Amino acid sequence: MKPDSNRNATVERIAKEILWLETLDSRGRDRLDFHELSVGAIRAALEAAFEAGREAAKK
Repeated sequence: MKPDSNRNATVERIAKEILWLETLDSRGRDRLDFHELSVGAIRAALEAAFEAGREAAKK
């Protein structure tokens, strides 16, 4: 897998598993493109992204 596809897969996984977002694609509707997220979910997503970056740097 290419680095960009790895990054995209990681971002998509975090969005789905932690933020419960169906997709990160813009769908042109406010009710589909804007979401209320808890501070805890945002923190968890940022921590997961940080750890993914740390792991990628080890390779």
